[in-house]
Amino acid sequence: MALLELKRIHTYYGGIHALKNISLSVHEGEIVTLIGSNGAGKSTTLKTISGQAVPKQGDVMYQGIPIGRKPPHVTAAIGIAHVPEGRRIFPRNTVKENMELGAFLVKDKQEVKERMELAFHYFPILKERLQQKGGTMSGGEQQMLAMARALMMRPKIMLLDEPSMGLAPMMVEKIFDIISVLNKEGMTILLVEQNAYQALQIAHRGYVLQSGEIKLSERAELLLENDMVRESYLA
Repeated sequence: MALLELKRIHTYYGGIHALKNISLSVHEGEIVTLIGSNGAGKSTTLKTISGQAVPKQGDVMYQGIPIGRKPPHVTAAIGIAHVPEGRRIFPRNTVKENMELGAFLVKDKQEVKERMELAFHYFPILKERLQQKGGTMSGGEQQMLAMARALMMRPKIMLLDEPSMGLAPMMVEKIFDIISVLNKEGMTILLVEQNAYQALQIAHRGYVLQSGEIKLSERAELLLENDMVRESYLA
């Protein structure tokens, strides 16, 4: 059984049919990537999973349970962490305060502290910046903070939306290295990424979205060799 499965999802924004009959699956321990041009429906897919968008038809299954109409605070509580496009940290709050917000459901202060130490294992620079305001950090550091905040939830699956957007090449490499390490240590990841080459390099499988529809699904190494993918997304 897949950890996460979308079954014939149709999602609308008003009269705009954003997702058209989307079906996909993510198994425990995988990195699955969604690639496609702007407006293809990648971010909407993640929002539909996390409850920020409600499907009109179809359902989202998580550990075999339908969650397609659950609000975001419920999907977060059951183990789905969504790191949105643009980071969306709280710029006037400190690093520490941003991270603590990721554990808003945890009442045990010692547990919060332990989760924070685990996040520092992946993002040690944040430990040095605990009292720094999030908005004064670089784009790459803000991305690390957004991911660390998600880790504070102790999620079973992380939804990453464009983690490399706007970052310098060296920082992009660092972020993708961290994603790979997280996965090797057990984190399941659904990754939306404009940088299709980088995403397919670390993913196990991928889906190609065009105009709200899945046009292709294959193992990542085969997508890297696919002529359509190479011409449209890797050129």
